[in-house]
Amino acid sequence: MNKALVIICGLLLLSGCDKHDPILPGVRTPIFDTAQISVSNTEITDIPMSAVIMNNSECRYTQDASNVIWDGQRRIFSGFPTKNTVSNTPRPICSGKYIYAGLTTGQVVKINPATRQLVWVADIYRPSAMTGGSTIVDIIAPIVPYGKYVYAGGLGDAFCRISASTGAKAWCLDIGVGVPFVIAGNYAFVVSVDQNLYAVELSTGTVYWRASVEKPVAPTYESGIISVGSEQFSVSTGKKIE
Repeated sequence: MNKALVIICGLLLLSGCDKHDPILPGVRTPIFDTAQISVSNTEITDIPMSAVIMNNSECRYTQDASNVIWDGQRRIFSGFPTKNTVSNTPRPICSGKYIYAGLTTGQVVKINPATRQLVWVADIYRPSAMTGGSTIVDIIAPIVPYGKYVYAGGLGDAFCRISASTGAKAWCLDIGVGVPFVIAGNYAFVVSVDQNLYAVELSTGTVYWRASVEKPVAPTYESGIISVGSEQFSVSTGKKIE
């Protein structure tokens, strides 16, 4: 009987057979498609006071390379492992009673760790990344819950705003993300794998400006200046400060 149940679970990929041991894909949201990024070349006038500080130090959950999330020795989520992945030590993000995690399969999951229930799954990759493009779609940059939304970017050429309650994507941009990004005020500042720094307006996903950087490293923000390694840029225009 148990063997038959395992076989049925493997065939019915759209849902977990046991709500206490959810498996992907679970409840999926549609894969989006986008055109090339359009830069509006708009100046930022509402200069953010400071960046959002996310303290995840007390989040006790861990995640392994096979997309399994643990609470100590207790498994609370089991995703599918992937062969093509990058070396990384992922860590779930705690927000209220839920946790968010980015997987090597290119999805963000929201989980209730108390019940081990999968709340939603959101795909964070463009179709071309799975059909002829890069087969590495890991989400390695930390996910950022902010207000009613969750922001996530992955190596599958995607940076998205996701409803925290439903998992629906408000917008997605063709930006591959491999390092942490910064949210400050009404904007996200994202360094892409193609060595560009993007200023993205949060409510619409409009790219205000784009600037090339020497190295694709995590940006920092302070007092109207965005630093990427040793380079500094004006938050208003994206112009490099010499």
